[in-house]
Amino acid sequence: MLAGLDELREVAKLYSPQFVSGLTGIEPDVVTRLARELAAAPTAAVYGRVGVSMQRFGTLSNWLVDVVNILTGNLDKPGGAMFPTPASGNVTTHKRSSRRGSGFRVGRGHTRVRELPEVMGEYPVAAMAEEIATPGEGKIRALITVAGNPVLSTPDGDGLSAALDSLDCMISVDIYLNETTRHADVILPSPSPLQRSHYDLLLSQFNVRNVANYSPAVLPLDEGQPDEWEILCRLAAIAKGMGPDVDPREVAEIGITGLLTAAVSSSNPDTAGRDVEDLRSYLDGKEGPERHLDVMLRTGPFGDGFGAKPDGLTLDTLIAHPHGVDLGPLQPRLDQVLRTPSGMIELMAAPIVEDLARLSEFATTEVRSATGDDLLLIGRRQLRSNNSWMHNINVLMKGKDRFTLVMHPRDAQRCGVSHGGRARVASDTNSLEATVEVTEDIVTGTVSLPHGWGHGIAGTRMAVASARPGANSNLLAGTSAADIDAPSGTSVLNGIRVTVSPVMSNGEASSNEEASSNGAAQ
Repeated sequence: MLAGLDELREVAKLYSPQFVSGLTGIEPDVVTRLARELAAAPTAAVYGRVGVSMQRFGTLSNWLVDVVNILTGNLDKPGGAMFPTPASGNVTTHKRSSRRGSGFRVGRGHTRVRELPEVMGEYPVAAMAEEIATPGEGKIRALITVAGNPVLSTPDGDGLSAALDSLDCMISVDIYLNETTRHADVILPSPSPLQRSHYDLLLSQFNVRNVANYSPAVLPLDEGQPDEWEILCRLAAIAKGMGPDVDPREVAEIGITGLLTAAVSSSNPDTAGRDVEDLRSYLDGKEGPERHLDVMLRTGPFGDGFGAKPDGLTLDTLIAHPHGVDLGPLQPRLDQVLRTPSGMIELMAAPIVEDLARLSEFATTEVRSATGDDLLLIGRRQLRSNNSWMHNINVLMKGKDRFTLVMHPRDAQRCGVSHGGRARVASDTNSLEATVEVTEDIVTGTVSLPHGWGHGIAGTRMAVASARPGANSNLLAGTSAADIDAPSGTSVLNGIRVTVSPVMSNGEASSNEEASSNGAAQ
């Protein structure tokens, strides 16, 4: 079931524990011991997410996570790395008779300015500013943001901020006038989270047990207040040329019809060949997201198939079980999720093979160009500070300052900075200042700044956040080809080479200037 094993073995020979030790700082015997323990363990799983992804070789790192799980026999195995079965369904839960498919493809389109490739229908965010600012046919002239703050969360926020001012139209669906929405022509405020229902479509794809939870809205909408889905449907109607006065329910029903049509055209025996209007009759009394969710649950792997399985899952089932429904432990299902041209696990797929050349060049050239003063900057997200919007909630911001530069004591001593003091962090693209937090909880050679700070910009209205503005760590990231993980288009926000130096207070500066003057006089 594995393809490319011999090719993988040859590549692995280039990266012996002895060779990579100089790059990782991990002793060869430690690497060897970990590998043998993983291989010998009855169950084990290697796991990585955002921190592994958002760096120069994020795709290769995630590929290697899979490779280790595969070679140790821990892929799709209880106790190892498994695939959940989301109740709302997805492309992997549709019944298929073969593991063969077209495989993963990239580059179905390219950006206008640098011709950076598309990946999963998305383009590198590092190209957004230039796609807005560069004149010519096809330039981005309008932008809609939904509860986002790309000026703080993407590289070159200053450049993006300037580009946003040149748009013909910018609309933001948001409750904040923040660093991004301050550029919008119109801000459409959505209801409070307490006024909206919730079903987690995204994170259910990462469950460690199959469960389904639905939370109804706690508070009603205010009189005349549109729900978020109504706002988005109206915007979609305008973009589609349907005008601003169309009923948002009509727009939402277009999506419902598409889902029902796919259901009756599928190979699912519960819905195949049935009448679309018959299926639609089961949805009476629901609208908006609830109506969509009910269709997805009914056609999902645990669903009732619109009455075909009376004990199957529906939205009414979840409403009747406010603490959720347990759908059982994860089950082996590799045959369902695998879709490759060969029908096998292709260890050496073309995008991986192509990127290995970039890794080889980096390992033998760029790393050796580092100076003794260089440190690697990584990000961090804290429980009360995952994203920028959390910084405007007083109960989350109480207590100690969370925008700190975390350093190991040996690095702090070498750089001449101390715990509680101020330091300047500089990369090839920019610099910023932060308070130093010295701790042995971080390895030597690495420093860390938290994500989503940099508030207090003129034109924003975020009083709590502005009282503790911090600085935007993503200003230290670049947007060049070297600052993008080539196969995925992901910006490099971890592993940025920086230098750290002390920032003197005014008193220190005066004392130093006086000492210099006295020295010159003598």
